[in-house]
Amino acid sequence: MNREILTIGHLARQTGTKVETIRFYEKNGLLPEPSRTDGNYRAYEQEHLDRLSFIRRARDLGFSLDQVRTLLLMLADDRSQSCAAVDAVARERRNEVERKISDLIALKGELDRIIDRCECGIVADCRIIESLSTAGS
Repeated sequence: MNREILTIGHLARQTGTKVETIRFYEKNGLLPEPSRTDGNYRAYEQEHLDRLSFIRRARDLGFSLDQVRTLLLMLADDRSQSCAAVDAVARERRNEVERKISDLIALKGELDRIIDRCECGIVADCRIIESLSTAGS
């Protein structure tokens, strides 16, 4: 059986991942180490591309490396098992997103408050500069 061999550059281009990041994922066990060519170049296969695409998508959604590792381990195990553990990881990530949204809403409110105090006068009288300079406000 003749498998198509992919270079690290091909994986990088196909997934929008830097070569150094691919090597990092290999070193940290997220991406299996590829076989080597006679010239000692990495010889990736479709499975590497698929796994790297999964990693990239999960990272784009903000999953931590540990969360990605957990998801990958679940994929490697019995695929007929319940997906409750996968659901738990996704819920954990969603809860993190909800906390960040809450923090951003609070930040927006604070910025609105500071901006609303601006009288568009001179910098010496600027309420925005004053608000940013005042400790504990």
